[in-house]
Amino acid sequence: MITKLLPTADLILHHGLFAQISLFRDFAAPATIALESTRRERQYLEMQSEPAHANRVATMGQLTASIVHEIKQPIATARTNAAAALRFLDKSPADVAEVREALTCIVDDADRASDVIERIGSLIKRAPPGKEVVDLNTAILEATALARSEAVKTGVTVGTQLGGDLPRIHYDRVQLQQVMLNLIVNAIQSLRGVEDGNHKLHISTVSIEPEGVCVAVRDTGHGLRPESLPRLFEPFYTTKPDGMGMGLSICGSIIEAHGGRLRATRCEPRGALFQFTIPAD
Repeated sequence: MITKLLPTADLILHHGLFAQISLFRDFAAPATIALESTRRERQYLEMQSEPAHANRVATMGQLTASIVHEIKQPIATARTNAAAALRFLDKSPADVAEVREALTCIVDDADRASDVIERIGSLIKRAPPGKEVVDLNTAILEATALARSEAVKTGVTVGTQLGGDLPRIHYDRVQLQQVMLNLIVNAIQSLRGVEDGNHKLHISTVSIEPEGVCVAVRDTGHGLRPESLPRLFEPFYTTKPDGMGMGLSICGSIIEAHGGRLRATRCEPRGALFQFTIPAD
């Protein structure tokens, strides 16, 4: 009896094993496809981020002198306050109140320098995009500060008109500042060689319905040639002798990826206006 049942049991066992293997294959195949799809998507995003990262590094390189100034300024102020604190300590009796005030200023100066370094680090490092609720005006002012010395060196007066009570927006802060830095640096460069001394750069933000927020960067430079307008945001198109032609293309892609649009307009009698919209939450 037992010898007759063994082949049947063995057959059932093998049948169950094959069924499990088949079932495993049925589940494994879609999982493998999903993993491969995820891997390829990640690889694609990394490839897309490379030009943006390279453009950020190039932009920061152009602003080296401005960045150095932004860091040296709070350090120099901190040294001045430290020297003042030592003088107050040498008094007889020591002026403790003045020493405390000087030390508080030193802490503030150190925080300012640290903030600048942190912003530079976040702009230069290669990191995946991440949307967050952004204080748009603060982000723009931080980007403007990094280009301040470059503007001063070129004799450019930078004015801002930042709207109050702007709607909440979800945005990648680093990418937003990258767009602003590109537009600001381009505007400053367009003002070189303007001989009448009218070197002005104006940055504004305003709430618009129903789109969200509009950001505008306007300069009084030589302006845009009519034949250049249709191609400004094409990759590798540039009107600069030493330009790569990637800055505006990348900026346009960043704005579009966040649901907005970057556009350029000629101004009269001269100059250019770049503006983009960001949808509100």
